[in-house]
Parts: sequence; C-alpha cells; structure tokens
Amino acid sequence: MNDIIELFETRLLTLSQLIDQASSHFGSDDFLRLRLIDDMFPLATQIAFTCNQPHNFVQWLRGEEVTNLDPEIATVGEAQQLMSTIRSALASIDTDTAELPAGKRLDFGPERYVELSGREYVADFLVPNFYFHLVTTYSILRANGVEIGKVNYMAHLVGRLKTTGAN
Repeated sequence: MNDIIELFETRLLTLSQLIDQASSHFGSDDFLRLRLIDDMFPLATQIAFTCNQPHNFVQWLRGEEVTNLDPEIATVGEAQQLMSTIRSALASIDTDTAELPAGKRLDFGPERYVELSGREYVADFLVPNFYFHLVTTYSILRANGVEIGKVNYMAHLVGRLKTTGAN
C-alpha cells in the first residue's frame, strides 16, 4: 500500500514541477490547449487524466463511488490545486489500517467489462493509465520547446543520488 501511495505522490510532484517549468517557458496558460497530435486530448485533459488514477485509487480505498475528474482545466493554478488536493487525499490514507479491496469491475461501454482483483486493478489499470498520461504530458511539453529532459521526468530519484569517492 505504501508503495503505490508513494508512487502516486512523487510522480504528482514531478507533474507539478513539469507544469511549473512549462508555465515559466510559455508565460501564459494558453499552453494547456497544446496537443501532441490533433486526435489526442489537449495537455489540460492529460493532466486531469493523470490525476484521475490516484483520485480513483483513493475513492476505491474509501469504498466511495469511483468518479472521474472534470477534464477541463483552464489555468495552471487550477492544475496545481488539483494535484495538491490529490496529494493531500493520498496522505490522508491510514496505511496501517487500509487494505486493497478484493476487486474492481471496470465497465467499457454498455456491453463490455472486466473484473480485476485489487492488485490487478492497481497494477494493470491504474498505474499504466497514470504513466500513459504523465508521459503524454511530458511529450507535449517537450515537443513544444519546454527544456525538460529525463532528469525532470525521473525527479523522484534525485534525493537518492549518491556520489562515488574521488580518486
């Protein structure tokens, strides 16, 4: 449980930092409308979809109805507030008592669904979707001139860097 919460928390911080860098680069909120290609959702929606996964995780753990976030984010301030709210919700989970529910049914339209165990829901649905939209966000920013690289995407490892002895 701690691992998935930490994963979501640290990568949401990465997303927040990427959005801050983009905001500095572009100087206005207009960049939230950028797309990687025409038939993909814009950056603002990619941010909301990234946030949906930890949001849905918290709702599921609490036994609440799992609902998606509004994909319409108009400003960087709204995006940052959304990420902060979700990080707070993740931090509120009592990992000593919380347990993954036994399973989750996912409906894909009126006639199709999949039933997953709790672990499968996290590993096969939430985490892959989370990374898909996080990487898409990164790619949109990178393709539009924001000077970011792998070190920005892997920011969660920076605190764990060590140095070797100088010879």
